Amino acid sequence: MITAIVLVHTAADRIPETAQAIADLDGVTEVYSCAGDVDLIAVVKVAQHDQLADVIAGGLSKVEGVRRTDTHIAFRSYSRADSEATFSVGLD
Repeated sequence: MITAIVLVHTAADRIPETAQAIADLDGVTEVYSCAGDVDLIAVVKVAQHDQLADVIAGGLSKVEGVRRTDTHIAFRSYSRADSEATFSVGLD
């Protein structure tokens, strides 16, 4: 699974509508509105690299209200849940 984090700059008056339209795209697993330098952060998960172009350039970037995107490809995931699963022996 290939994961991309997409920082999205939007028209200020269209943030909720833009976020929902992005969330409805195939390949987009999560969309967060946030404070800071960007308006939205979208998480895209696809099986193959060429699908990133379809989802991001072909879909997300064309959503009404999107002004600019900045895409970051994830190499590896680190989280408490991943660590706990690794060390779990199934005893409850």
